Amino acid sequence: MKHNAENERIKRQYFTFLKEAKRQNETSIDAVAMALYRFEDYNKYKSFKMFHFKQAVGFKNFLAKQKSKQSGKPYSKSTINSTLRHLKVFFQWLYSQVGYKSKINYTHTEYFNLSEKETRVATAKRSRPVPTIEQIKHVINSLPFETVLEKRNRALIAFTLLTGMRDKAIASLRIKHVNLEDNVVFQDARDVDTKFSKTFNTYFFPIDDEIKNIVSGWIIFLKTVLLFGEDDPIFPKTQMVVGDDGKFKATSVTQEHWSNASPIRRIFKESFEQAGLAYFNPHSFRNTLAKYGEKICQSAEEFKAWSQNLGHEGVLTTFFSYGEVQQDRQAEIIKRLKLGSNADNKKTAKLVKELIDQMARIDNC
Repeated sequence: MKHNAENERIKRQYFTFLKEAKRQNETSIDAVAMALYRFEDYNKYKSFKMFHFKQAVGFKNFLAKQKSKQSGKPYSKSTINSTLRHLKVFFQWLYSQVGYKSKINYTHTEYFNLSEKETRVATAKRSRPVPTIEQIKHVINSLPFETVLEKRNRALIAFTLLTGMRDKAIASLRIKHVNLEDNVVFQDARDVDTKFSKTFNTYFFPIDDEIKNIVSGWIIFLKTVLLFGEDDPIFPKTQMVVGDDGKFKATSVTQEHWSNASPIRRIFKESFEQAGLAYFNPHSFRNTLAKYGEKICQSAEEFKAWSQNLGHEGVLTTFFSYGEVQQDRQAEIIKRLKLGSNADNKKTAKLVKELIDQMARIDNC
């Protein structure tokens, strides 16, 4: 048995609930679907109405012994925890549905929990490597820019550093959204695939003129040489043709958007490898910019503007999600405080006080 028709019907209802009521995106729903698939496969596709806490306990033990097909290593605690969390929420929702309430014991859903120790391990925040601006510029400067595809790929990395935009948004961006005179990108959710469909302006981050010139040169090239219009993509899809050997090969670009961000990540991976550096994905550039903002912003107001430029409604999102202090930077700050640099201490104290005041206002709301 490879599926249960009754289960499939209720799963479709749940996915609709997640999308329309909970406003979750396709990626989040796919993760839930995978968790349910793993559970059903383990449970021999029995009806959800037959759910019992022993199934949850057995599935936890089963997951702990499984290995990832990609890495060959056992599932991480975070993967197991998220899978079990998706299942717990699903069965708690199922309990409220007609025909299931009398069949499911609500307290049995609690057996999907990991132990407190395992949960702490699964949810612990771990620092991830973040590229420096110098490393990114090294990659950009090492890339050739003779062909159309080389120009596009080089400009793509420069644009990501200049704006900190998410790769999905970049894939859907049009030429009309970039104003080179005012140094701003209008992320219009009607056209651009922004997170949570938010519409906002992103001004070019103050990196240096070299990076901006690469981006502006590419846009001018699109308009004057390739004769692209305002509604055409700023980073167009690769054109593939059949070569003399009967195989497909990349030659130029089309006037089509990429359907997703996968080609962008592939370009990043190849570019970093070509430059002799470890791969950093496009999203890591946002961490780079957040940390750069910590260094140059001298007041809470400045950091708030920096945060808004990344598309965050609150400065604390940037501060907590992206602004973790790296160990080398942590050591530098502690050492400087020990030396008693009055000017730096006053500036730091002012920024900290303003952030604390803002947190207090949020708590009182």
